[in-house]
Amino acid sequence: MNLEQLVGQARQGDDEAFYQLICQQQKQLYSVAYAFLRNEADTLEAIQEATCRSYLRLSRLKEPAHFRTWLTRILIHVCLDELKRKKRVASDWHAGESLAIPIGSQLEQTAEKLVIEEALTKLSPMYRSIILMKYFEDLTIREIASRLGYPEGTVKTWLHKALGALRKDLGKGW
Repeated sequence: MNLEQLVGQARQGDDEAFYQLICQQQKQLYSVAYAFLRNEADTLEAIQEATCRSYLRLSRLKEPAHFRTWLTRILIHVCLDELKRKKRVASDWHAGESLAIPIGSQLEQTAEKLVIEEALTKLSPMYRSIILMKYFEDLTIREIASRLGYPEGTVKTWLHKALGALRKDLGKGW
């Protein structure tokens, strides 16, 4: 069954069709949310909230073919809301702690990767997500623009600024 058929069935109240839609998007949703929140628990909570919001607002989706973009936008808004909430609630020390890279059991990570990840955490959430989509998910500018709902020129500008900030932070050797 294709995307548009699943969306049509989900709009008519078929919970299984909605579940299939979400399952098809789960890797993308996780990538986007983690790019913003940098914490697995917050990422999963944001995905859950975005899933709930999309379920409740499915009737507002104008074009079934744009379900992916629509769902990604909802998730981005949830992530941005969470980041704003954390800024308001947490002290500066806690806010810095929430952006730390979870190392977990991956002790074999190289020093270079850690330096790059640290530099990425210093970027704004939007710049970080664009870098991750471009270089880690291997998306084109057009795909990133479509996913985020911004013009291609805006995405190009943000990518340029994000790369400049990374170069400045990492130094000449990179």
